[in-house]
Amino acid sequence: MAFSFDSDSEAAGLCAFVDASPSPFHACAEAAQLLEAAGFSLLAETNAFPTDVGRHYVIRGGSLIAWSTETANGPATPFRVVGAHTDSPNLRIKPEPDLARAGWQLLGVEVYGGPLLNSWLDRDLGLSGRVAVRGAFGVETRLLMINEPVLRVAQLAPHLDRGVNEGLVLNPQQHLTPLWGVSAEPGDFRGYIGAAVGVEAADVLSWDVMTHDVQPSRCVGRDLDLIAAPRLDNLATSYAGVQALIDVVGRPEMSGPEPGSAAASALASPPGSASASRAIPVLVLFDHEEVGSQSERGAMSTLLPTVLERIVISAGGGREEFHRALAGTVVASGDMAHATHPNYPEKHEPQHQIAINGGPVLKTNAKLRYATDAVGAAAFITACEQAGVPMQHFVNRNDLPCGTTVGPMTAALTGATTVDFGAPMLSMHSAREMCGTKDPALYAGALAAFFAPEQSI
Repeated sequence: MAFSFDSDSEAAGLCAFVDASPSPFHACAEAAQLLEAAGFSLLAETNAFPTDVGRHYVIRGGSLIAWSTETANGPATPFRVVGAHTDSPNLRIKPEPDLARAGWQLLGVEVYGGPLLNSWLDRDLGLSGRVAVRGAFGVETRLLMINEPVLRVAQLAPHLDRGVNEGLVLNPQQHLTPLWGVSAEPGDFRGYIGAAVGVEAADVLSWDVMTHDVQPSRCVGRDLDLIAAPRLDNLATSYAGVQALIDVVGRPEMSGPEPGSAAASALASPPGSASASRAIPVLVLFDHEEVGSQSERGAMSTLLPTVLERIVISAGGGREEFHRALAGTVVASGDMAHATHPNYPEKHEPQHQIAINGGPVLKTNAKLRYATDAVGAAAFITACEQAGVPMQHFVNRNDLPCGTTVGPMTAALTGATTVDFGAPMLSMHSAREMCGTKDPALYAGALAAFFAPEQSI
């Protein structure tokens, strides 16, 4: 079975996905559009899950879970889960943001996650997120996207900070407040976003609004073999996961029978049958990874285990079948990886050099900042081999702290074998990051193979 994706198409698709997804809420909406076009249907968590086989997804705020039961082999069928996250470091608007200082109108912001603060200076910034408004039948939420340069964090001139090039020091409370007008009076942020979402200022109740760089994503470099874009960490994984899931469920060997047919009943064949090695592909895109994942929709929540259990229940199973399914489940937790930086080679483990356009990166850490063990690694290595995709190994230097992602939390909550992986990039956590044009296709190919039924681990 071939799992190849076209490099040019995937690079262009990633750029379009990133530009349409300035906030986690937009990322979920954009992923939902792609899934809907592939036959997935939205489910409300407050409704019962359907008992017929099919393709479905749920959205909780800035998180999304999608799956197909077309390859199910009874209620205890294990899962193949690909995880990623939709959020990225940025500046988020405070509840009472309007300020006036020295003849300027400014907006109060709070730092979200761990951004490279200097990368947000002197950039044209827009606004995006969601707004809670008073509607005809109660509280409604509306997406907000102002993709115009309405904000700017102005840097101090070097004439007034002679030591700036020896070491820029930014106080996040004092130096990161964006300006958006010239006036001695504060602006009206509530009225501004109210007009943008079509309500009066008095009907704007609250918001989850953030800033984003409005410069479009694009291919760069002498040979246009690099992608410069915001939020590649971790929308590149989110996009690859969506593409992989759509590819796998669209294959003839993955297509399910008509609901209620004799063939559908045959899916409940006992373990040991020819189809017993099948698994249910699941894609989960979490919000709030950049701030620790501890929320109602983050990786530390019950979101994923609850949805997996409801899938088992809708197939006629109970707690026993749910735990049997988890015992056979493998999770691939995807987040971006550090490519070896040519200007800072001493910051990288010398035996594990990572190349842009070199294929997916398997992440390992003995202190379990990544959840990878030998069994999980074998599953991902096998997937890359089946896809014909080159693979790289990342290990952090012993004398530098290691980052983490949703893998360890997901492993602890589900008890499932878990492997952490990523795609190589530079400028991680900058307002504008960089990856290779070949890597999105290699990434999607590896994940499609991981989802596929040939997997035996």
